[in-house]
Amino acid sequence: MGRARRHASTNSEDTAPRPPDTCGPDAGEARIALELLVHGVGGTTPQQMLDDPRTERITGDDTAAVFRRADDVDAESRPGDLRGRPVPEAYVWCNLTSGNSARALWLLLLPFMVVNLAHWMRPAARDRARTVRLYGLLVRLAGLSLTVLLVAAACEVALDLTAWQCAGTDGCAGRHSWLGFLSDGGWWSGPGRRLALAAVVPTALTGLLWYLSRRTWSAYESQQPMSRRPEPDEAADGTALGRPGFWYGRRLVARLRAAHTAAGLLTVAAAAGSAAARFDRRPGGPPLLDVLGWALDAALATGAAAVVWVVCRRGRTENRLDHQLDTHLVRRLPLAALALLVLTLVYAGWERPGWQSAGRLPGDATFGAIALLQGLTAVTLAVVAHLLHRTAPDPRAAMRGLGGPAVVMLACALGGVMSGGVSQRVADWLDGTGASIPGPPVLLTWQASVIPPLLVLLLLLLGLLARRAWLLRRAELVAVEADYADEPHDLVRTRRIASTRAMATLTDRAPLVVAVTAAATLLLGAGALAGALTTGDTPSETAAGTYAVVHGAAQTAQALGSWLIGFGFILFVTWGRRAYKDASARRTIGILWDVGTFWPRAAHPFAPPCYAERAVPDLTWRIATWTRAEEGRRLVLSGHSQGSVLAAAAAWQLTPADRKRVALLTYGSPLERLYGRWFPAHFGPDALASLHAEVDCWRNLYRRTDPIGGPVRLPGDAGPAVDREALRDPLAYGRTAEHPLPAPIHGHSDYQADPAFAEERERLLGRLYPEVPGQRPES
Repeated sequence: MGRARRHASTNSEDTAPRPPDTCGPDAGEARIALELLVHGVGGTTPQQMLDDPRTERITGDDTAAVFRRADDVDAESRPGDLRGRPVPEAYVWCNLTSGNSARALWLLLLPFMVVNLAHWMRPAARDRARTVRLYGLLVRLAGLSLTVLLVAAACEVALDLTAWQCAGTDGCAGRHSWLGFLSDGGWWSGPGRRLALAAVVPTALTGLLWYLSRRTWSAYESQQPMSRRPEPDEAADGTALGRPGFWYGRRLVARLRAAHTAAGLLTVAAAAGSAAARFDRRPGGPPLLDVLGWALDAALATGAAAVVWVVCRRGRTENRLDHQLDTHLVRRLPLAALALLVLTLVYAGWERPGWQSAGRLPGDATFGAIALLQGLTAVTLAVVAHLLHRTAPDPRAAMRGLGGPAVVMLACALGGVMSGGVSQRVADWLDGTGASIPGPPVLLTWQASVIPPLLVLLLLLLGLLARRAWLLRRAELVAVEADYADEPHDLVRTRRIASTRAMATLTDRAPLVVAVTAAATLLLGAGALAGALTTGDTPSETAAGTYAVVHGAAQTAQALGSWLIGFGFILFVTWGRRAYKDASARRTIGILWDVGTFWPRAAHPFAPPCYAERAVPDLTWRIATWTRAEEGRRLVLSGHSQGSVLAAAAAWQLTPADRKRVALLTYGSPLERLYGRWFPAHFGPDALASLHAEVDCWRNLYRRTDPIGGPVRLPGDAGPAVDREALRDPLAYGRTAEHPLPAPIHGHSDYQADPAFAEERERLLGRLYPEVPGQRPES
């Protein structure tokens, strides 16, 4: 902030002219002004935000808090000492996403986070309430399938590959001494008892997911927003972000957590009991165990139906603060599933003379059913999204409203790659080169084999985008020379500026990359499923009797795909391990969550927690309590990058009276460029236009070199009223008296260094308090 104040000093004695727009001053007695700063992606320190080494926390805790300069702590009691400047406050929320090392475990939740994003990518729609609910239901079912897939992959590793195949084969067990007690003829060497013992691993994984979700639930979703009555027109204002219960989803998260935990436990029970039931149903099997097996299967089916019913129930109640928690359901459903799992493990571990483990557990059918259901869900979701988009077409919406279905497809593919990668690597590690065990299900091998052609397609697409950027760079060379026509030209400097501008435009090509990747994943995944189900063999075995070229290509794709999955998984684990030890790496991972975990957990309870359910109520409480403490108080809400999204969400949560006492200043803002395009139902043109109409005034700053921020693009006269013309970046082309050293290309950072920032802030303060001049320099 220091650079902004120094630039402001050159204009501090002048009153900035008021441009013609809908913003206007509110006449009345001048009051103390507050500037509430909200940082963006990656976070910062209060000392940097306030440009003062001496800061004090005035409210909040170690997770998120509001800070002031030490000299401004008691500013309200001595307004005459402020000399016309606003009191700056900094809201620091970076610890919500990049705090202690335990958050490195959130890397395991990446597919869940992605599918949760798809819930909020719904197209804007009018008068289609049932279709909107169907959209949310399909995404929740896709999220449930990801939980089952993850637990099934853990069962594949622990139960099938380790306990069933390796421990039941002398050659494999002999290479791993730690498996000796499972294969030495002792009490644990029975197939059912091996499975019962191995079931501890996926059960512990399910418990870990439940623990992480519940722990973050108590820290985030339990933070109560400011209670207020919904306004009569809030349901039709173009966004649900202003509804009182939007940022309070604890009831839904608790209900979904119970359902997903039960689903994970039931998956383990089905994997452990299926082999025993199959043995008992052979001709001449024990009748009592056969009957018990059928009873347990019926109980599992009933439990699965109960889980699906809970997931299918209406999702969120946003028009009020919903304090109910469905206590009986939240407690009894997981406990019932756990009891059923224990009974199944006792059943599987019962003594069965003559029972030997051979072949694989029935994993092909399980993984095939999951893949088929996920593909059908994504296709159905695409149809529903298209119907919603047709009711209120938005030309700026990503992929014409199909962003949600595409992201669901990518989440399922990511879950499949993670699951298949673990299975492939564990199978290779257990078996070595002996080929003594059958290995993972054939479907996983087919899915690994489609990764190389998918990567080739992506490389071609990236090549096309690179060519597009190169052509745009050539056009930008002319534009840069025109923008700095009064400067002596330097070809190296011009190329650097033009390249930065061209690279910044690649953000707008993200929908194309997602669309191509999702479509290719769907088609290749369907081919892999068909190949695995029709042949029952791996790709190389299927192509063994064909042309040598085809056989060689199948072998190459199979081997390369397996290694690529293994390499990706190792890289994933290494990244998580580094993040556990390295604070800077944890902050990098936190940046990813800043974007991915803004939204409440409406589709998957095991996704990383929604930090906005803490940050938005924090901001709303601070703004409302400060403005209401004294009549006439108003403030400038200043947000950079992701902080501008939090600022907009907080402004929507205010009452209309409080909203009219707030001026909004955004810079480097992704409100329209990212959120408006990918989340049109909540940040579309109607929603942003309503925000502009309801706050006192709104100004937005952006640069052409910024890959994240951009204009708000409101239609009509509202566009120029909000968006200032693109800022110069760099501020000076060559060396000048004000910039004796080369001025940097800031891109997405350091907007306060531009004189336009101080100018717009003074203008907003002048509109709020026409009797009080803008910010003045300090002596």
